[in-house]
Amino acid sequence: MPHRILVVEDEPGLVMTLTDRLRAEGYEVDSAMDGESGLSKGLHGGYHLIVLDLMLPRMSGLEVCRNLRKSGAEVPILMLTAREQTIDKVVGLEVGADDYLTKPFDMMELRARIGALLRRSAAKPVAAKGVHEFGAVRVDFRSGEVTKSGKPVTLSAKEYQLLRHLIDHQGEVITREKLLHEVWGYEAMPSTRTVDVHMAWLRQKLENSPRYPEFFQTVRGLGYKFVA
Repeated sequence: MPHRILVVEDEPGLVMTLTDRLRAEGYEVDSAMDGESGLSKGLHGGYHLIVLDLMLPRMSGLEVCRNLRKSGAEVPILMLTAREQTIDKVVGLEVGADDYLTKPFDMMELRARIGALLRRSAAKPVAAKGVHEFGAVRVDFRSGEVTKSGKPVTLSAKEYQLLRHLIDHQGEVITREKLLHEVWGYEAMPSTRTVDVHMAWLRQKLENSPRYPEFFQTVRGLGYKFVA
């Protein structure tokens, strides 16, 4: 499935050039000519990357970027700036842009920046991407909501942190010591069954059969593994 890119730019000639070149590289390309329509498409279009001009009619690129990040959107944003807009480049990165490119730019550099951002995005932890589903369970990391068969599941803060950590390390065997260090922040291994107790609670709330767990598995002598 090709990556989908949204180009938000008000110069028709540049939009045409970018669209043609990126489609030739195998990307699906959509465009918007002003900030408001760019924000609307960015929020609802399911894009893998947004190329966003800083100076736009109806809403600036900075405001588009800021609103996308406030909404929880994790899509990579490559901001286009004019050569003299040094301060705005810094502000753009501060409000959530992942990279910037100064106009005029070379198409080879643009392609390289896009490729790097897409690879970086693909390598993000699962939790950072927004939503993860396993079995009848749906975890929305943007809102912090967990549901099972469509019904809300209440998790404590530590149960939620443990769940997030396990999902981010899906398929890995994680020792109790490592979980205590990375989830609870313990520097030394205390004599405690904290991990076992919290894992039992997760199984009780999220497994179909807590006594015979499908997702939160024990690896005897080593620790735990999340499999989905």
